[in-house]
Amino acid sequence: MTKDEIIALLRLQNVPNIGDITAKKLIAHCGGPEAVFSKKLDSLLKIDGIGNYTIRGLLDTEHLEAAQEEFNFIKENDIQLYPFTDPNYPAYLKHCIDGPILLFGSGKIDLDKRKIISVVGTRNITSYGTAFCEELIEELAPLNPIIVSGFAYGVDICVQKAAIKNGLQTIGCLAHGLNQIYPKLHKRFVVEVEKNGGFLTEFWSTSQPERENFLRRNRIIAGMSEATVVIESAEKGGSLVTADIANSYNRDVFAVPGRVQDRYSSGCNNLIKQQKAQMITSAADLIYMLGWELEDQQPNAIQKQLFVELDDTEKNIYNYLQKGGKQMLDTIALDCNLPIFKVSSTLLNMEMKGVIRPLPGKLFEAI
Repeated sequence: MTKDEIIALLRLQNVPNIGDITAKKLIAHCGGPEAVFSKKLDSLLKIDGIGNYTIRGLLDTEHLEAAQEEFNFIKENDIQLYPFTDPNYPAYLKHCIDGPILLFGSGKIDLDKRKIISVVGTRNITSYGTAFCEELIEELAPLNPIIVSGFAYGVDICVQKAAIKNGLQTIGCLAHGLNQIYPKLHKRFVVEVEKNGGFLTEFWSTSQPERENFLRRNRIIAGMSEATVVIESAEKGGSLVTADIANSYNRDVFAVPGRVQDRYSSGCNNLIKQQKAQMITSAADLIYMLGWELEDQQPNAIQKQLFVELDDTEKNIYNYLQKGGKQMLDTIALDCNLPIFKVSSTLLNMEMKGVIRPLPGKLFEAI
């Protein structure tokens, strides 16, 4: 893109009442970002959903001046640019109607034909969540995915450190400009992240890490990924917002189950209970559900051997599924000569033990 086209995109970003959806409408109608500012307002008013209130700030010179200042900051600091029409723009995010019209980046980001997942969760990560984060990334490492998160306290920094440890590319999506790092404590990780990926943001150097920016940032985390994994969450939290956004984009969502008494498992348990997320107990679950494949291994090869005790009913069902393959609940109940309510509760217990997994179409299979 030319300098004038970038400044036009920046100018659109800065005009109040024009969000990414409206900006894309204007660009499509006019034939390019520069043309938006040369068209007569009467012509723009013919666009469906565009009114005087929306476009009245287009001609304000203050937005042009601000865009020129931000462009100078971008050039002086060698910031990478990702316009929404650029081939290097995150591919999954292109399919999101409200994806940013312009992203700013730093580091060595390579999004070309890569598996990408987001991992999010509470800032108050427990030892259980930490262990799962580290094991998940270690088990995914042979597939070389990109790990996306928010570079915040807790699950975010845990999973991004695990990605670096395993030689995986990781991307931190920020809720502020690239001229600062929040939280400040995480400045010590910046160099390593940029060596193994980098940072993306839609926010200018003038933006501060305010609450609403974190909520806006969450759509980028959810949108640029094939799937979102929620490690731990209380009943309310930003990671649940990210999960909801991912669902709205028709992306897969996975949640790590925990004990019902644990505060920071309640959000994940609710996602699973409300069928807003699939339960994940290991990397093998994610690999199978996403249809990922290893070049020289089968997905089951990365799953650790499970040593669990099964009662007689569980053994009966497990052996049946091992022999018969994928089966529906009604079929399992009929062939195992068990009442449906008993099979339903038993399958849930077996799922929690990690010996079976649910599949689309209300099927179950042994692991």
